[in-house]
Amino acid sequence: MTIAVDAMGGDHAPRVNVEGAVAAAVDFGLDTLLVGKRREIESELHKTAYSGNRVGVVEADEVVLFDEPAITPIRKKRRASIRIAAECVRDGRAKGMFTAGHTGAAMVVAKMIMGVVEGIDRPALAAVLPGLDRKRVLLDVGANVNCRPEHYREFALMGHFFAQEVLGIEKPKIGLMSVGEEEGKGTDIVKESFRLLKESGLRFVGNVEGRDVYGGDVDVIVTDGFTGNVILKVSESLAHLVEEALKQEITRSLQASMGFLLSKDAFRSFKKRLDYSEYGGAPLLGVNGACFIGHGRSNAKAVRNAIRAADDFVRRGISEKIRERALTFAPPPLSR
Repeated sequence: MTIAVDAMGGDHAPRVNVEGAVAAAVDFGLDTLLVGKRREIESELHKTAYSGNRVGVVEADEVVLFDEPAITPIRKKRRASIRIAAECVRDGRAKGMFTAGHTGAAMVVAKMIMGVVEGIDRPALAAVLPGLDRKRVLLDVGANVNCRPEHYREFALMGHFFAQEVLGIEKPKIGLMSVGEEEGKGTDIVKESFRLLKESGLRFVGNVEGRDVYGGDVDVIVTDGFTGNVILKVSESLAHLVEEALKQEITRSLQASMGFLLSKDAFRSFKKRLDYSEYGGAPLLGVNGACFIGHGRSNAKAVRNAIRAADDFVRRGISEKIRERALTFAPPPLSR
């Protein structure tokens, strides 16, 4: 169950990707292929003193930078690490891939090289968000900025199956992100999407609002990639704010510091629940194989956990199950 890792992707590449792959090998016994500039990767591997055989290296001498167009690895940099990682999956050298690099480029190579599941036109990034009573799946969180109503239906289908497999919910409740709960609220696209979801045969509960992301009676929230990404980034910022505010309050007085010492385990659990590195990355649903995309600021812990998540995704056969079930719910051909 080898996972190809784009070793050159992310703000701290290749160091954290190498360290994360080594940690995945040592902690979980997982196999990886580090794809990128061999000399740099081997230099970082040497620093870890890892002597096992679970971490391989695949040469790729080009890198897609964050400010380059998403199509770059297809048209210009055909030896880019992110593309070669996808080719490893396509050619059977790996069962899945992870990158903390260019999200748009990852979407492009996954769709054009790994291929899209039959019955799905637009793959979507899915994030599992914590909550007080349950976890929720939010998609799309960045792969598709502009969407048609048919795409919202595809997101709902994939989110439905993903929630069944990962969260263990037999009949997930699906909500459509809007500016009000009433059926007539939202843009024309949201209104038409409401109609399609209502007729989809899924357990559609109607529109949901921003307040429902962490506290509503819903298991899957469907939205476009622009809105979903904003929700995700605001959530990360708020989590950081809460953590820093708690630190400030703890240091204000002896009483607060003593209270913290008595509640240290609770604070540690709280931080872990909101820490993105615990989840590693978000799966791109709807492509053949596992494609996980991580935060650009991913550290070694996040890379390690993303590799584990990708391995689990493959072992559960989630892509295959989405393919089988998507055909069952196959919508009419999209108008182009």
